[in-house]
Formats: sequence, C-alpha cells, structure tokens
Amino acid sequence: MERKTAEALRSQREDGRALVAYLRSPSAIRERCGQLYKLAVEGNSRYFNCDLSRLERVADYTIGVMREEYPDLEIPFHSRWRHFEAGGVPRLSILDERLAGLKPLEKAIAKFDLAIISVLLDAGAGESWYYDEPETQLRFKRSEGLAVASFQMFCAGTFASGGHTTPLQVNAARLQALTEGELAQGFAVSAENPLLGMNGRLKLLQKLGRSLISSPDLFGEQDPRPGNLVRYLMTKTFNNQLDAVTVLGAVLEGLSNIWSGRVEVAGINLGDVWFHPDVVDDGLVPFHKLSQWLTYSLLEPLEELGLEITGLDALTGLAEYRNGGLCLDLGLINVKNQDILLKSHPVSSEAIVEWRALTLILLDSIAATIREKLGMNSEELPLVKILQGGTWTAGRRIAAELRKGATPPIQIESDGTVF
Repeated sequence: MERKTAEALRSQREDGRALVAYLRSPSAIRERCGQLYKLAVEGNSRYFNCDLSRLERVADYTIGVMREEYPDLEIPFHSRWRHFEAGGVPRLSILDERLAGLKPLEKAIAKFDLAIISVLLDAGAGESWYYDEPETQLRFKRSEGLAVASFQMFCAGTFASGGHTTPLQVNAARLQALTEGELAQGFAVSAENPLLGMNGRLKLLQKLGRSLISSPDLFGEQDPRPGNLVRYLMTKTFNNQLDAVTVLGAVLEGLSNIWSGRVEVAGINLGDVWFHPDVVDDGLVPFHKLSQWLTYSLLEPLEELGLEITGLDALTGLAEYRNGGLCLDLGLINVKNQDILLKSHPVSSEAIVEWRALTLILLDSIAATIREKLGMNSEELPLVKILQGGTWTAGRRIAAELRKGATPPIQIESDGTVF
C-alpha cells in the first residue's frame, strides 16, 4: 500500500511539473487565450464581443503612429531600454560611459541587473504620481517616471550591497534589507505624491533577493545577482544563437517564487496565470506579461554580446491595458455591459482575464494586418517591434484623446506586481 501511495504521489508530482512546463510556454498562452477569443468571436462571451471588421481601422491607426514615431520604420524592440531614453536625455550613453571599464560579459551582467530590477518595479503607478529628475528638472509619470527613477536609484547604488561605493549592480543581500522608506525616497513618494502598490513593490524586491539565493545555478553561488542570468544563458547558446523562448524559460524559472498570492501547481508558483471557468481542463489562463516584457528587455544586452536571437515571434504580445485599451477604444473589442467601465476590477476577475486574453490573440491579427499593409514579413517586422512602434504607443495615444489623464477604458486594481 505504501509503495502504491508513493508511486501515486510521484506520478502526481510529475503530472504537476508537466502542467507547469506547459503553462510557461508561449503555445499554452495562445491556446488558452484562444479559447476565450473563440467564444467572443462566436458571441458566446459573457463580457465582450469582437468586431473583426474594425481590424483594419486598428492597423491603420497603429501604422500612423509608427510612421510618426519611426518614419523610416527602423523600430527598436519594445523593452525597458526605450523608457530610459525618456525626455531625450542620453542616459544609456551615460551608463555605457560608466560601464566602459568592464569586460563585455560584466557589462551585460550590469545591464541585466538594471533591466530586471526596473521591469519588476514597473507596475501601474496611478495617474497622480510623478517623478522630478534632479539632474534634468524634467517631470515624468507612469512607466517613464518609474524607469527614470529606478535608473537613478540603480546608478546611486540603492540596490547594491556596497551602496554608492559600488553602484551599478543589484545584490541579493541588499534587496532583502531594502525598506519601504528607501524605496519611497527613491520614487519621491509623499502624502502629496502617492505611488500605487508601494508595499507590493517592496515585497517583490525582497522576494527577488531570496530567489536569487535559492537558485545558484541561475544567479550564481557567490554574491547572487539577477545579472548572473547572463552566464547561465551563455551555456544555452548553439552556434552563437540563443532562442528567445529559452530566455523566457529562464526568467519564469528564476523568478517564479517572487509573486504573492498566485495559483500554485505541484508547489510551484505559476505567476501571471489566472482562472476562467470557460477554459477547458483546469481553467488556467497564462499571460506572463511582465516576464515576457522582461525577456524582450534582456535580448538587447545579449545581442550586444554578439549573440543572434532566434524565434522572436514565438513569444506573444503583452496582455496589458495599453494594448487592450487600443482594442477597446477603437471598437475591435466591445463590452456587453457598460457597468464594466464604471468600476475597478481585480486582476483575477473574469472580465479582466478575458479582456487580456482577447487582447493577446488580437495582437497577432493586428501584427499580421500591419505587415500585409506595409509589405513586410515577420523577420523584417517582428511582433516585438510592432508593440513598440506600435500598439502600446497607439493605445496610450487613443486613451489620451478620449479620457483625461490617458486612463485606460477599464480600471484595474493595482497591487504593484502585474501591470
């Protein structure tokens, strides 16, 4: 009996690990989101309709934004590095000057440190928070504000064990010791300048510190740093090539334990995976929005090392409120009940899960329509460039045209860890 019980438990664990591996794959994201998309297109969703006749309108609007932002259509990746250039300030050139004495691998490790910490701090800031950059006297809000503030904290050594004496790095011990007061000071938070999800952001960084220590194969045994993920990924290259999905897999494995209050399978935290009753089997719908955006942000330092990134379009679009807002504001997605627009919703709510799922699938269709109109293929214009050029910017722009403060059409309750 004991032997049968042990075998059953082992089989259960193996099944659980197989499900986790599946839910971490881009194919699972598209397949599960595709189920909700099919329901909406057929008119069987409880929350939304899809009007595919508006697809060309969305593509045309996005192309207009792309040509305005990038007239030559030489579009960079949609990544955190774009936000570091906010206000036209050459912060990346300044960073490169400060890293000039390092070997290429060490430089990439430092850039990984910066990208990872900054992306993880990029949950919704709210419409009232702002950051005044001391060096430039420029004011930034939302993602740009969070990027510039985290860049300045990184350069000042806020996340480094040696503080200002050894800045330009992120160390596990320092993250675990970080206080909410220090984080609030870095973001210039006050009673008059509140930032949503401060406690959630702090816990995320503290958990990151613990995860770095618990995964020495990914982050190094001595002085664990997020940037040491570069060393791990270098072992996964073949003929100087690295698959983008391999990078995502490393991110999901290494950061799985930092998310609070999420679904677990076989004792493994699934992260950005949520439940919807209309999805067959277990009802789980994966998005991995922040992890995929982080993956996109890590590709550029890897390319600077001379690696060729393959399989870019295997990754999905990002299921967040700018891309989703673009689809809603231009009528590609329509709400069935206007009450959805009148109140805030938790990320776990069925309506938000469904909105995100429709957005993710529609991004593939928008991208295909844009390429057809421009006479370009997926290698010339991969999804990651369309997001940048692109749908994210277009989503913010149409929101600004329609609503004060460029707020999204549907309000989401931010805990500082998802958007």
